[in-house]
Amino acid sequence: MEENQKKKIIVKSQKNVKISEIAKKQIEESKYPVVGAIFNNEYKNLDDKLYEDGKLELINISSKEGMKIYRRTLTYIMGMAFWKLYPELRVNVNYQLSNAMYCDIEKTKVTEEILQKVQEKMQEIIEADLKIEKKVMTREEAEKFYEETNTGKGRLQFDLITNEKINMYYCDDYFNYFYETIATHTGVTKVFELKKYYDGFLIRYPHTLDVNNLPEYQDTKKLSWALHEYETIYKVLHVGTVYRLNKLIKENKIKEIILLSEALHEKKIAQIADKIADRKGIKMILIAGPSSSGKTTFAQRLGLQLKINGIKPVTISVDNYFVEREQTPRNEEGEYDFENINAIDIDLFNNHLLSLLDGKEVEMPEFDFKLGTKKYNGNKIRLKDDEVLVIEGIHCLNDKLTEKIPQSQKYKIYISALTVLNLDSFNRISTTDTRLIRRIVRDNQFRGYTAQDTISTWDNVNEGENKNIFPFQEQADSIFNTSLIYELAVLKDEAIPLLQKITNKDPEYAEAQRLIEILRYFEPIPKEMVPSNSLLKEFIGGGDFKG
Repeated sequence: MEENQKKKIIVKSQKNVKISEIAKKQIEESKYPVVGAIFNNEYKNLDDKLYEDGKLELINISSKEGMKIYRRTLTYIMGMAFWKLYPELRVNVNYQLSNAMYCDIEKTKVTEEILQKVQEKMQEIIEADLKIEKKVMTREEAEKFYEETNTGKGRLQFDLITNEKINMYYCDDYFNYFYETIATHTGVTKVFELKKYYDGFLIRYPHTLDVNNLPEYQDTKKLSWALHEYETIYKVLHVGTVYRLNKLIKENKIKEIILLSEALHEKKIAQIADKIADRKGIKMILIAGPSSSGKTTFAQRLGLQLKINGIKPVTISVDNYFVEREQTPRNEEGEYDFENINAIDIDLFNNHLLSLLDGKEVEMPEFDFKLGTKKYNGNKIRLKDDEVLVIEGIHCLNDKLTEKIPQSQKYKIYISALTVLNLDSFNRISTTDTRLIRRIVRDNQFRGYTAQDTISTWDNVNEGENKNIFPFQEQADSIFNTSLIYELAVLKDEAIPLLQKITNKDPEYAEAQRLIEILRYFEPIPKEMVPSNSLLKEFIGGGDFKG
């Protein structure tokens, strides 16, 4: 957290008073706009009233959670601008691409003229610094409200909602529903841009490292195509939203969607294997992806498809090539930085790879993590003509790891759970949240960690991914989307009991409650319905492939 966000405000005898009034001085003196708060380890809107004593922390836009609120508020303002200018159009917020959200307009071609007018209207709304009022309704009150008003103003589908409380946000004569916190004023989202992108457009926003400027635009064509491809397929199957998924579950039609999702995975893995086989001279397959992407199962399923093509995979672990402990680089806090690429003995690794590619026998090291040294225990391998090396690790897309190997002999694969399922037109489920829920279930199942343990280290995991994986994703020869359209419905009953063990005395409580809120939107699917070869089994157990 940024320094002025770390300061806690001790709230005493402040009953029925808005947070914005309690912390008025701190909000005014904050270096960056304050957009939310955490009170007694719960996320709050600045207009929320406090009814008990406790500790209050302010969230500004230079923080991770603050930028999420910024992004949601910007989305709200974009929806408001469209409604004022083009009330007949239906806008969809689809998925995230770097520091931007990809959106489209149903049955309408996006033009530069439309985007220019909407951007100007958004700037007008932002400059006016209009008040955004939050009103908490019961499900019944909200349904009645939508029936009595022009539903074109909002995009909520009430068959989706299982939660009793619904957050409606009003600004001027516009309203919309958001399940997570947004800001109380439009004026906090000053930096943005609408940019035409393929059939839709991007709504761009700043990074927490520089909230006053947009980062230089960098196109992510391969990632965009992977997301667009899956989104198109699921829209054809009419399961683009949780509402439609729940409908299929309730109607006992979900089995076909499960089988189709798994068949899509198998088809894509087979296509990657075919591409590798067709590209002559490939002797090394490098796989990288962020945490909980399903790399272990993917590598093993890819291995089966390679064998069908007459190629036998030989796995090598980069973890056995760490430098000696005293040579390990340290981070700013002086701690060992094992995720730094220089923590790998790159020269030894490359020399061994070259020897193997030349048909020579190599004795592979085994790294003793307790002693911090490599040991040689007689594990010797030689690569045969019909064999290829399969290497998985966080640095595998970074050419520095395999700098002595010719590009013509390498095939790089980036994998991630690129979520394309949204709650509705404006409320999306992030890829990061899907991976975190996967990891909570897996860590508890196989590593004995609590949900609190997993959440407490998640930010550090993300920082490592931002440094070592995401900058190289466009260098991949193939991108594989490991997400399954039905997976959160399966993970729901596994994850919620784990998350509910986190109490409001714990700093991870706010994040736990946010994840529970997402999962409650899903009708559950019994884990017994998941096929035994599914990538999802890596997280819930009982699968054909072992780590």
